[in-house]
Amino acid sequence: MSGHTLSVLALCVALLAQFWSAGVATGQFLRKEQSALAQRSWLALAIATLIFALQYAYLLEMAVSTGLYDVRQAVLAAVASLVVAAAAFGFRRLA
Repeated sequence: MSGHTLSVLALCVALLAQFWSAGVATGQFLRKEQSALAQRSWLALAIATLIFALQYAYLLEMAVSTGLYDVRQAVLAAVASLVVAAAAFGFRRLA
C-alpha cells in the first residue's frame, strides 16, 4: 500500500469518526432533561468536532486533488478522531 493510499484511508477514517462524534454530541445537546451546563458542553463538543471534520475534509481534498499528503499527520488524525469518538460515546452513556 502506498503512502498516498494510506493517507487517504486514514483521512477518511478521521472524517467519519469526527462526523459520528458530532452527531452524538448534537443528539446529546438536543436532549432536554439535562442541565444547561451539560447542554452547553455538548454544544461545544459538537462545534469543535465539526470544525475538525471540516479540516480533515480539506486535507482529504488536497491529498486527492493535488497529491500532497503527510502519512504521519493523517494517521495521527485518524487515531485522535477515533479517541474523540470513543470519548463522546462513553460520555453519552454517563449522561
